[in-house]
Amino acid sequence: MPQGSSTPWSYLLIRILFQFVLKIFYGTIVVENADLIPKTGQPCIVCANHSNSLTDALLLVTSIPMSRRNMLRLTAKATQFGQRTFTSWLIESAGTVPIKRRKDSADGTADNTEVMEKLMEALEIGDAICLFPEGMSRYHPTIAPLKTGVARIVSDVLTRNRDDPNFSVSILTCSVTYMHRQHFRSDVLVTFNPPMTFTPKDNPELLAPVNYDEIRGLTAQMHQQISSRTIDSPSWDLVRSARIASRIYVPLGTRMSLGDYVRVTRTFVEAFKASDDAQNSKHIAEDDPIESTSEDLELNQLRYDLRDYQDQLVRWGIKDDRIRRPLSRRVILSRIIIRLSWFSFLFVISLPGLALWTPVFAATFYAVHNFKKSGPIWDTWDEIAQYKLIYGLISGLCVWFGSVLLTLPFAWITIFLVPLLMWMTLRWLEDAVSAFRAFTALVRLLRVGTSTLKRMRVRRQNLHGRIMNLAVKTLGLPADPEVYFLESGGKEKGRVRGRWESSAKYFSVRRRRKRDWNETLRLYDKVDYPEEGQ
Repeated sequence: MPQGSSTPWSYLLIRILFQFVLKIFYGTIVVENADLIPKTGQPCIVCANHSNSLTDALLLVTSIPMSRRNMLRLTAKATQFGQRTFTSWLIESAGTVPIKRRKDSADGTADNTEVMEKLMEALEIGDAICLFPEGMSRYHPTIAPLKTGVARIVSDVLTRNRDDPNFSVSILTCSVTYMHRQHFRSDVLVTFNPPMTFTPKDNPELLAPVNYDEIRGLTAQMHQQISSRTIDSPSWDLVRSARIASRIYVPLGTRMSLGDYVRVTRTFVEAFKASDDAQNSKHIAEDDPIESTSEDLELNQLRYDLRDYQDQLVRWGIKDDRIRRPLSRRVILSRIIIRLSWFSFLFVISLPGLALWTPVFAATFYAVHNFKKSGPIWDTWDEIAQYKLIYGLISGLCVWFGSVLLTLPFAWITIFLVPLLMWMTLRWLEDAVSAFRAFTALVRLLRVGTSTLKRMRVRRQNLHGRIMNLAVKTLGLPADPEVYFLESGGKEKGRVRGRWESSAKYFSVRRRRKRDWNETLRLYDKVDYPEEGQ
């Protein structure tokens, strides 16, 4: 039976290093169904959607427990190799295999025969290899059509081992969902789907000579698995509308698991997408007799009304929860004093640590600011998280070593004290920013006025009724979502359950208690997305 390759020391180092860095950059990384990952020795191809460049690969490496796989052999575009950069060294030292792309070749050709041979050899000895079948990474909410390379590798490796009818190879698809992929302290959901296992005995249709329809069919099955557990939308506008619909339908915040939140949002995206497709179909030809149904028209109108409602909240700088649960003027004033006092206290105690974080933030901001100018949004914004991770890591290490050198007589203390102070500063800063964001929202709430808020409350009640009708009668979602989703989902990382846990997690050293999965380390609520034309 295959045993798999031994784990190189550089792979272990990179895994530990970036597990640490990713946990700092992203507030919560939730991994679902890790028990479905085939164990070391079982040939396995790990495939995921690809929207965040190198960060996607690092996330998969750190999300797969060492108890399941001792290593994951990565692939990357060939242009990342042979350069005198930290990223290039990082990729090469982890045993990554270079993949040539036609778009990077002057003559538009790419010969990956030798690469495919190496990947199949790795599978035959029981390794797991990582491939992104979209073939490219880009800043877009939809999953691009998958290339057939993974299915062809499965066919080729089964054919090479056709004399062993019990030889098996698995495809493990993974759905990755970033709340805000490039923003500091946002959240990520990594969901592993049930593996598909193939053998020469059970899958003779994949043995050479193979009908290409079988390859396309397997690729379509992979696409369906990946898209079924993440938010796959043709536009950011649909995602935005679906997220406000989710918050109105089940306003639990982080008392609802991140996995449930993503799946509910995806359900609304699919509904809006279907109605949008139906609405657009009648414009194929001027004399097309197809008419949109009343349901499609109502659904499109609901989406437009949700967008207008969200736009109004953004203009005022308040959240939907303040419309749903109104506060008296006296309560607002008392909370303004509390939030401002709490922000001031946390900011003051954060000042010493902020002196250490300032070079990190400055270096990262400068690098990302210049990188954004290098190309259009769809071709550059998918690499912003990668740049922040790399530059943040390098500048952070420089701050650490510099602090140790400057305090050489006490280096044995500062070597531990500096990272601890930087982490606690980050925790205090998160709470300070959250308190200031709440303070500004409460001030704006006073400026809006009681009569205007009452009209918005009536508007929200109308939207809530229409959303509940859609969710329960059409989409088959629970009729009592606040009870159902409060009880489902289990004890998931980052989730808040009950008032005691809510209060305790507010002071947690490991991570702050978020009220909403949409939160990032910003002085405002991040609800909008940049469109490709901007």
